[in-house]
Amino acid sequence: MQAYPIRVSTLHFTNEPDASRYTLRKGDDLVSVLDYRDDGHTVAMTRAYTIPTFRGHGYAGELTDRAVAELERAGDRQVLPVCWYVADWFAAHPERAGILKNRQSA
Repeated sequence: MQAYPIRVSTLHFTNEPDASRYTLRKGDDLVSVLDYRDDGHTVAMTRAYTIPTFRGHGYAGELTDRAVAELERAGDRQVLPVCWYVADWFAAHPERAGILKNRQSA
């Protein structure tokens, strides 16, 4: 019986502040990106994008979860969900709404 090596890919989360984005990689492959604008008080999450060949596996949700967790740990910024996907993610995770920036009426 011949043994075959099993390749296990781990998800790697990074914050790339110079590019204003969070990324999620599976092995060497970029699978999802979450763009943001950070003014020092609020992080406006502007676009969640998953590479088409990796869609349907929950990577955008995992990336959003990790980005929110990082911001919660830091404790010095609120989140403004500009992107529809991020807004839907928060609607599905009301227990994480404590970090949301309250929109003020004009």
